Amino acid sequence: MELSKVHTDKAPAAVGPYSQAIAVGDFVFCSGQVAIDSTGKITADDVQGQTQQALQNLRAVLQAAGSDLDHVVKTTVFLADMETFQAMNQVYATFFGDTPPARATIAVKALPLGALVEIEAVAVRG
Repeated sequence: MELSKVHTDKAPAAVGPYSQAIAVGDFVFCSGQVAIDSTGKITADDVQGQTQQALQNLRAVLQAAGSDLDHVVKTTVFLADMETFQAMNQVYATFFGDTPPARATIAVKALPLGALVEIEAVAVRG
């Protein structure tokens, strides 16, 4: 099966040796997105604002791959502080419909650029 690199200028560029996403067959594997804008700066000071921006970035990458948030089958959410789980979850829920994807949420010691949340996803092309 052929792998294809996914890139869009509507989401932050990769800050290391990885792709925004890789598409293979009907699947799209998205790298983790944090709440940075095109300048590479964190856009919010709280987990709710950062969750919103991370998911907007993820949406842009998925659209570039021919998919969208409605076709996400699995996410992994990384939190710098599990105490912010409920605040993240409130925003997260607004991005997914009646059939939200499977999800794991993991507390980590630190995230790139001092982010409070990072979200990665696997989707199908629809």
